[in-house]
Formats: sequence, C-alpha cells, structure tokens
Amino acid sequence: MDFNGKCLLITGGTGSFGNAVLRRFLNTEIREIRIFSRDEKKQDDMRQFYQNPKIKYFIGDVRDRQSIDNAMKGVDYVFHAAALKQVPSCEFFPAEAVRTNVLGCENVLDSAQFHKVKRVIVLSTDKAVYPINAMGMTKGLSEKVMVAKSRNLNGSATIFCGTRYGNVMASRGSVIPLFVKQMKHDQPITVTDPNMTRFMMTLESAVDLVLFAFEHGENGDIFVKKSPATTIESLAHAIKELYNSVSEIKVIGSRHGEKLFETLVNREEMAKAEDMGDYFKIPADTRDLNYNKFFTEGTEAVSQTDEYTSHNTKRLDVKETKELLMTLSFIRQDVLKEGPEVLYEP
Repeated sequence: MDFNGKCLLITGGTGSFGNAVLRRFLNTEIREIRIFSRDEKKQDDMRQFYQNPKIKYFIGDVRDRQSIDNAMKGVDYVFHAAALKQVPSCEFFPAEAVRTNVLGCENVLDSAQFHKVKRVIVLSTDKAVYPINAMGMTKGLSEKVMVAKSRNLNGSATIFCGTRYGNVMASRGSVIPLFVKQMKHDQPITVTDPNMTRFMMTLESAVDLVLFAFEHGENGDIFVKKSPATTIESLAHAIKELYNSVSEIKVIGSRHGEKLFETLVNREEMAKAEDMGDYFKIPADTRDLNYNKFFTEGTEAVSQTDEYTSHNTKRLDVKETKELLMTLSFIRQDVLKEGPEVLYEP
C-alpha cells in the first residue's frame, strides 16, 4: 500500500470513521490528510485536539460540487464516508437522503475523475442490500452510481470501488453508547426487538476493510468483511453484566424502517462473489446494454447460494459479546477502571 508522500481526502471526515483513519495514518509517511465536512465546530474540535500540520480542513458539502472541487485539487486518494445514515431521520426526510447519499456521491466521483484521483473507495452499508428504508435505498443507489461510473474509467488511471459493512460498534448514533448511557442514568435499556440481529464490527475492522479494498479493488468491485453477529437481547445482557447493572430491559418495538436482520451479500451476489478469506469480493457486472452479445442458446442456469446475513453468520452468545465489547476503549475504562485513553471522540 503506497501512501508515502500522498494526499488523502476523507469526506465526512469528522465522523467516527474519519477519526479512526486519522489515527491509523498520522504516524506514517503520508504527506497530507484532508478532512472535508459541513460542521465547522467538529472541525475546530479536531484541529484543537490533533494540532498536526499534516491535517488540512475543508468546509463544504458533498451536495455542492464546487466545494468538493476546491478540496479535490492535488488529491491522490479519496475515502468517501459522507452520508446521512440515521434510519429514522432518512425515513422522514427521504429527499434529503437522496441529495446527500446519491447526488453527493455522484459529485464526489465526478470531481475525482476530473482531477485524475488515483483511487476512490465509496463506503456503503448492509442496509443497501434488500433495502426497506430510505437510508438503505439511497446507499444502494450510491453503490449503483459508483459501479456505473466505474465502467467509463477503462484506460484511465482512476479506480472506483466500494465497501459494505454492518453495525460499527460505538460509532456515533449507534446503540451501544445509548445502552451504556441509559444504565448509567438508571434508566430502562430500550430494546426494539430482542430477536433482532446485527453484524458487529469494530472501527478498526471498518478501516481494515477499506484498506483491503484500496489494495485489492478493481473498478466496480464491492468488498465485504466477514463479521459475527449478535441479537439485540444478547447485546443488552452483555452490557448489563459488564456494568453489573440492575436496569430493566424494556422492549419498545421496531422503529421506522428497521429490519429483523441485515444482509451483507444477497443471493445473486453470492453466486459470483469471490471468497478472499476474511472478505468477500463482489465483482461488477461488466456487460453493456447489448445483451445479445452475452447470451447463447441453452445457457446454463447460475446456481445461487444462500445470502450472507446477520442471521446465518457466526452468532455470538452473551459471553462472546462481552469479550468483543471489551475491545472498546470507553467500556474497558469503565469496567477495568483504567486511565482514560486519550482519543478524540466525535
């Protein structure tokens, strides 16, 4: 992986993923990391915390092509993480999700192609597969935009590819910090559906996935990291046991647009996916619209295997979930009474 002397742009860079990437790269030979986002307060907080000349900050919005162009000049690589990702808010404001997640992605890719960026990694989510909510639908469309635009890059030095991951533990707006906060305030732990399952990934695993895609991706590829899953009930009990909490678990029912389980690779994709050990690679369909060129009489039926879901992946029990939770620094500090690890918390 050649980042020596290179410039990396992270859209949505003030979020949990952007900060995890920063921590991974700050002490390398990378020349510059550009943080692109809308929130000047979060950018100023990061500036005060890191105080590192390698980091440059750009105020802008992926909806505004001009603001992206200003940040894209001289960039070698892009990690596109900017998105509206809260399921309920996207359900109530789906047009806003389209503007950021679909049209914003198109703006980033068009700008990257114009400025001859070497490689762009588009971050997506399990909710893009068999989507039932606006967030998933718009992220699914952002994947389609990436794949479609990648078809026009043959012969150029630019590569567009993507990643798709599940629940990133303790990322901003996720359920683990909510459960911990509720217990610390002696409030009931609000569980939507005890049998609901979710993939469990650490932030470091999310960064590993993006770097794997960076190293191995060709135009239009989408990469998935194999991950364990747990039920929401097991997660709640695991946190209760770690904190010796007596808080009750209160079932409140599913929120707008929530599924019982998530899918990272659908049936059709699994039929062509390449197993790369800890990862799946889903190659793009490179056929053009002249379908008659690709079919002959008596073509064989394509066998379809089961999709890869949070219901059929490795299921963590309460003990295993506790062990995974203990990899999170803020939980480790609470449970083991360790001194605080100095990290910027977005």
